[in-house]
Amino acid sequence: MSGNSFLQNISNGISLNLKRLASNPYKKINLNWFKIKYYKHLPAGKTKTHLLFGKSLYFTDSIQLVNGLEEIFIEEMYRQELIANPFIIDCGANIGLSVIYMKRLYPDAEIIAFEPDETNFQLLSKNIASFGYSNVHLRKEAIWLENTVLQFSNQGTMTSKIEMEASAGTIDVKAVRLRDLLDREVDFLKIDIEGAEYKVLCDIADKLYQVKNMFLEYHGTFAQNKELTAMFEMISRAGFNYYIKEAATLFDYPFQRTKKSDIGYDVQLNIFCFRV
Repeated sequence: MSGNSFLQNISNGISLNLKRLASNPYKKINLNWFKIKYYKHLPAGKTKTHLLFGKSLYFTDSIQLVNGLEEIFIEEMYRQELIANPFIIDCGANIGLSVIYMKRLYPDAEIIAFEPDETNFQLLSKNIASFGYSNVHLRKEAIWLENTVLQFSNQGTMTSKIEMEASAGTIDVKAVRLRDLLDREVDFLKIDIEGAEYKVLCDIADKLYQVKNMFLEYHGTFAQNKELTAMFEMISRAGFNYYIKEAATLFDYPFQRTKKSDIGYDVQLNIFCFRV
């Protein structure tokens, strides 16, 4: 009897594993195990296309594409319940995956999407045109504390960011003050601006009553922990509850602080802010 149970358990286990292999969660975004492996070995740089929901999606970095598709369309990190025609501000739209996701969820949404990186902005423009979306306003500008011109590391990746000093690798970009846009109710505010989020949040703290839901991707060092604490205080004072996820595992053993990569941040968090 026990032998039969043992064999049955093995059979059940094999059957379950086969079902897992057969059920491809990436099917809806036109990916599978083999294509993911192939994409992750493609060199970055040249513009490539991926067929997504029957439309051409343009990209240059295959690894970032796969990670972005997984986060946004498989894990659905921006999934939320909003009104039928929400107003959305996307600060750091990259190549447009977040815009595509929100427009599929809310076809009548009005979206303002900011992306200062030249390569990313060109891809963002091509992708929004490819999907044929209306009422999406694309702006090749950085989000900042004032309307000015800033130095920007134009890397064509998700890590392009504002720099405090000019260098051989920076260019001038137009920057706009986010505060000026919060003169009406915003259903969803997404801020993913590679390290500038603390300063921008300080500038808009007293205007957050206009925002229903907010997503922040925080990038900081251990020396900036006080700023992170201050951010949570600002979020709470604005009436938000929040939920935190690690955006990237930078340390397997935080007490030893042996970093997994040479990325310039010690802390990278996804912060989901909502009202209950």
